[in-house]
Amino acid sequence: MKLEAIGWDRVFASQLQENQFNGDVPGRVARCEREHFLVWTEAGEADATVGGAFRHSETVWPCTGDWVMLRGRSVIVEILRRRTLLARKEPGRRIREQALAANIDVAFVVSGLDLDYNPRRLERYLTLIYESGARPVILLNKADLRSDLPDVLARTGQTAPGVPVLAVSALQNFGLNELAAHIRPGETAALIGSSGAGKSSILNRLLGDDRQQIHEVRNSDSRGRHTTTRRELFVMPGGWLLMDLPGLRELQLWADPEQIDQTFADITDLAAECRFRDCTHQRDPGCAVRDADLDPQRLASFHKLQREVAYLDRQLDRNLARETKQRWKSIHKAMRHNPKQ
Repeated sequence: MKLEAIGWDRVFASQLQENQFNGDVPGRVARCEREHFLVWTEAGEADATVGGAFRHSETVWPCTGDWVMLRGRSVIVEILRRRTLLARKEPGRRIREQALAANIDVAFVVSGLDLDYNPRRLERYLTLIYESGARPVILLNKADLRSDLPDVLARTGQTAPGVPVLAVSALQNFGLNELAAHIRPGETAALIGSSGAGKSSILNRLLGDDRQQIHEVRNSDSRGRHTTTRRELFVMPGGWLLMDLPGLRELQLWADPEQIDQTFADITDLAAECRFRDCTHQRDPGCAVRDADLDPQRLASFHKLQREVAYLDRQLDRNLARETKQRWKSIHKAMRHNPKQ
């Protein structure tokens, strides 16, 4: 297995030159199951676990797509610096990042054209993808269900300015050949979307084999069960790689305010024409955004995501201040007990 065929490039090669790994070998994490990892190396597949340093870390943990260094082909001792990282805020009250996929080049956002279709959710996905550094592509699956497909495509294009939007059907097997035009051999893509959107069905069609288990969705809300329970990489016939991600019930943002501007590029362009530079686009006079013929729900979503990211920034600052204070308290306590040291 050549490393270049599974995503190795000069970014990772340069890190080997910068560090002395004393005989450790590089590999790519292809599957994660708690503390057990399937890693691809030049010598083939390896079952690995993590070294002791990772067990005591609360922030860094290998995820699917990572390039890692293996000691003895069985212990992960280092994660190479990630080129891209798709992440969200960890579900629940803790303010912490949760890595979803590492070193992906393209994120295929899958939305089923049944009751799963939700432009507001698409905006959240796009914000996370822009933050990751990957290229977004929207896949409108189950296109065979819609008689108004041109209208849906146009509406989705307005929701995602500048993002490629493809109409596909895993059931009828049409439109899937167009995915290859958006990714090159050796690059890595990920399928992201809600349970029941058809991610695993798309993967099976592309592979030409039923590798991933699928279930029917509920008629009441088009939701599916979490059939895919782990993040796993697959080598596609065209020489690129595809990762199937489990459906996300919660999609809390982990992003900078700049990514909101990129997701809502149409609103950002209008904002440049506002009368005041600090216009809030709500009640200010001479507001070009408010006076434009925008979808009120899209504008409300813009304000909502801005507030969410601003709140995240404030919480991160508080957490950092609290951790810094605790660290200095520990240092001073150690100095009192060991003054000579």
